[in-house]
Amino acid sequence: MQLRIFGRTGMQLSVLGFGCGAVGGVMVRGDPADQERAVARALEVGVNYFDTAVLYGDGESEKNLGRVLQKLKPANAIVGTKVRIPPDAFGRIADAVTTSLEGSLARLGLDHVDIFHLHNPITVSGGGSALSARQVLDEVVPAFERLRQQGKIRYLGISAVGDTAALHQVIDAGVFDSAQIVYNMLNPSAAEDLPKNYPAQDYAGLFDRTMAAGVGVVGIRVLAGGALSGSAARHPIASPAPEPIGSSMSYDADIERARRLMPLVEEGFASSLTEAATRFALSHPAMGTILVGMATPQEFEGAFAAVEKGPLPQAALDRLSALRQAFAGEAR
Repeated sequence: MQLRIFGRTGMQLSVLGFGCGAVGGVMVRGDPADQERAVARALEVGVNYFDTAVLYGDGESEKNLGRVLQKLKPANAIVGTKVRIPPDAFGRIADAVTTSLEGSLARLGLDHVDIFHLHNPITVSGGGSALSARQVLDEVVPAFERLRQQGKIRYLGISAVGDTAALHQVIDAGVFDSAQIVYNMLNPSAAEDLPKNYPAQDYAGLFDRTMAAGVGVVGIRVLAGGALSGSAARHPIASPAPEPIGSSMSYDADIERARRLMPLVEEGFASSLTEAATRFALSHPAMGTILVGMATPQEFEGAFAAVEKGPLPQAALDRLSALRQAFAGEAR
C-alpha cells in the first residue's frame, strides 16, 4: 500500500483509508465478525488510517472500531474522529467540543485521537447546523488547541463542507492540519475549473489552498455516496441513498450522470465505474488519503484492488473531462 505524507503533519497515511461511516454501514450496522474481518484485512494490506465520528450510528461506529482495534492491537493505526456541535450548544462551543471528545475517547478505548475533525458545515454567516467561519476560527480552534495541549488530540481538522468562500477563509488561516474534501468524478472543482454553468458546487481550487497552507487532504464522497457505482441498488446494511454533497441536488441525478461516464469502462480505462472513481480520487498530488465506505469485507477488496492499480492515466482523465462537458448547463 502506497503511503503519502499528510500535509505538514509529517504523518504517512495509506492512500486508501478505512471509512467507518453510515453510508456503507459495516462499522455501524455490520456483523461483529465482518467488522473484525474487514479491519484485520485492511491492516494486513497496509491501511493505517481509520476514520469515524460520533454521528455515525450515534456512537456505534466508534464503539465497534474501538472494540476491534483493542482486540487486534495494531501498532500503527492512525485514528480520526469528529465532533458535530448541535445548534443548541453554539453558545458553549468549548464545553460541547470537550464533552464530545471525552465520549469519543471512551467509546474508542483510546487516550487520544490522531486527528479531530469539526463535522459541522462552515458558512460565511452560520445558521442552522452550520458554524460561521468566525465561530470556527475564534471559538472552535481555541477549544481544539486546548485539547491538543492536554494530549487528547494530535492534529486539528475540518470537514470542508459549506460555503466555498468560508472554506477558503478557514483553510487560509493555517490553523488546521487536515481537511476532508469532496472530490469525485462528478465534481473535481477542488482541483480544476468547472465548465461554465456546471451543475455542482464550485470549490474553486480548494486544493491550491490546502497545498499552500500545508493542510493534509482526506478525500470524501469519492463515490458520491455510492452513485458513482452507476447502480441504484443498495446493500441491506447500507444507509438509504444519502443526500448528495457538492454534486447534484438529488441522488437520482447523480446516478444518471454517473452512468453517462460509462465510456471510461467501455473504452477500457477501468473495469467498473467504481474502480474508475476510486482511482480518479488518487490522481491529484494534493490527496493524502481517500475514504471509501463499505457494507461488506468484499467491498473493501474491490477498493483495495482499485487502489493497487494506481491513479487513472492522463488519457482517462482527458476522456473524463470531455464526458463531463456535456453536463454543463443542466439543472443542478
